[in-house]
Amino acid sequence: MRFFIDTANLNEIREINNLGILDGVTTNPSLMAKEGITGKNNIFAHYKAICQIVEEGDISAEVLATDYVGMVREGEELADIDENIVVKVPMTKDGIRAIHHFTNNGIRTNCTLIFSAAQALIAAKAGASYVSPFVGRLDDISTDGLDLIQKINDIFLNYDYDTEILAASLRHPMHVLRCAEIGAHVVTAPAKVFLDLFNHPLTDAGLKKFIEDGQKLNLR
Repeated sequence: MRFFIDTANLNEIREINNLGILDGVTTNPSLMAKEGITGKNNIFAHYKAICQIVEEGDISAEVLATDYVGMVREGEELADIDENIVVKVPMTKDGIRAIHHFTNNGIRTNCTLIFSAAQALIAAKAGASYVSPFVGRLDDISTDGLDLIQKINDIFLNYDYDTEILAASLRHPMHVLRCAEIGAHVVTAPAKVFLDLFNHPLTDAGLKKFIEDGQKLNLR
């Protein structure tokens, strides 16, 4: 399983990347706005900075247009920023049409806002590199988001699709672990979720005991 961080904050990206566990980054307009990144030139420069931090990972950059022509124009511009850019496209009819265009022209894509297995199937048929089912948002409306990951995985295995499942909207470590058990290829989450994976009270207690006993050895 690969770990992508869901943020536009460069410090958070560096922190997780420095741990040696980061494989990529996902962003969206909301995350850019949260960091105060506005204007086309600034946004493109920010994407380039992210690519320079995570040199070998895929970086999802989302189109803002909602029409086919606009998506194609923006997606081609985004893809030109860096070879690691993956164009993030919404699950709409125009979005699927754009994904088909990008696929035919060698541009990798991430179909976002997936909330059903049918949507994931359509995106895979169009040639999407990734589909992003939103686990947490489904949980928010009393629907099992992890069950969706399982259904998509079953379908993709049936037909040998190259499209990878990028589980998104993960809220806590158990989301990550369950996605790993189910077979999601990638998970994307905020930095805090990945840092929480390190934590266990028995580790803390054991380390405390080792430190206390180590001090008794008078090695310094």
